[in-house]
Amino acid sequence: MINKVLIANRGEIAARIIRTCKKLGIQTVAIYSEADHKAPYVTMADQNFLVGPPRVNESYLNVERIIAVAKETNACAIHPGYGFLSESEAFANRCVEEGLTFIGPTGSVMKQMGSKIAARNAMKKIGIPVVPGTDDAIATIDEGLKIAKQIGYPIMLKASAGGGGIGMQVVNSDEELLKAFEGNSKRAQTFFGDGSMFMEKKIENARHIEIQILADHHGNAIHLYERECSIQRRNQKVIEEAPSRFISESTRQRMGEAAVKAVKALKYTNAGTIEFLVDESENYYFLEMNTRIQVEHPITEEITGIDIVEQQLHIAAGKELAIEQMDLRIDGHAIEARIYAEDPVTFFPSPGHISNFELPEGVNVRNEVAVTADYDVTPFYDPMIGKLIVKGSNREEAITLLEEALSNYKIEGIKTNIPMLQEVVKHEQFRKGNTTTAFVENFYQK
Repeated sequence: MINKVLIANRGEIAARIIRTCKKLGIQTVAIYSEADHKAPYVTMADQNFLVGPPRVNESYLNVERIIAVAKETNACAIHPGYGFLSESEAFANRCVEEGLTFIGPTGSVMKQMGSKIAARNAMKKIGIPVVPGTDDAIATIDEGLKIAKQIGYPIMLKASAGGGGIGMQVVNSDEELLKAFEGNSKRAQTFFGDGSMFMEKKIENARHIEIQILADHHGNAIHLYERECSIQRRNQKVIEEAPSRFISESTRQRMGEAAVKAVKALKYTNAGTIEFLVDESENYYFLEMNTRIQVEHPITEEITGIDIVEQQLHIAAGKELAIEQMDLRIDGHAIEARIYAEDPVTFFPSPGHISNFELPEGVNVRNEVAVTADYDVTPFYDPMIGKLIVKGSNREEAITLLEEALSNYKIEGIKTNIPMLQEVVKHEQFRKGNTTTAFVENFYQK
């Protein structure tokens, strides 16, 4: 039984987890850095504790301090949210060693899926299609040039570890590869402690489509359909929607079955996401697996009626899934827009003081936010300050609702990406559903 949870995270995801815990009668413990002492989520929790200075390695990545707070408060479980320690094999294992329930998969599965090379090879073994590319880390630039010639340009040069687009770059020639290889490897080493690089053929006009899964400790696994996350900048998602307008019902079924097959073969437990690239002919290829809750999970909740955080808690407590695949149906269409404190032209972060903050309201409008008016957005963390989620009976209705909600979203004192989101949503190609991963490059960045 889980009766008290420490949330090893911050911002809107911490608030989101606290909300479901309150619904279930579970007590919560929030942690915060010195920079987050005024953050709304802090006072939402039953207890809150300062864990260190603003820098993440001294606060939200301070494993010893986080474990100590959990023990001090008699929390029996830790929810890592997303980012920070959420995909840390060492942290998951440490929680178990300390007698704490880690709300997520096992450390061993996390380790396997945390390496994109290992994950790619595991999926090939299971029988899940992968993009043509390398199965091992590229040792030298000379080896890379040879492999690139075999695969054929353009290619995606990728870091094996980490995420968020770090260490990832499209390469179109030998000259570009020579310039990119060493720099991307060093960047990956700095961010993730692993500079291993690999290559995949770039899928032209691809769509980024992912399958949400839930799997318990009793061998049961289901998928909650797909999310399309093709609107991206700097290889990071900006607008997500569910379901995808592009794929057919037969492709939807095959992708869902492939995702369930994969998690069962991996003996994966809790919530997770299998991400795919889908080409113009609806051929799908494994991209990566996220062994945690996703930023964009609310749109799946909206179309299925399933509280994913609640399911995470039940699974971690050892309960069997109470939902079967045959029970699920897609209800309507949901879209999420990520609100960033960033320049809408350059996409550079734009920290500062929020002087006015007004959220759009209404039926089928949902806000997940990390800030309030009179709040200072600091440069220490990811610049996402909120998520705007809307649901319509169909995609057209959802787009209209999103456009209206964005016009009523008021943030003063800092720059945000709201103008960029408004331009994307109004664009003819977006409305037609032509939302490939090159959308921002082709239609927004003139």
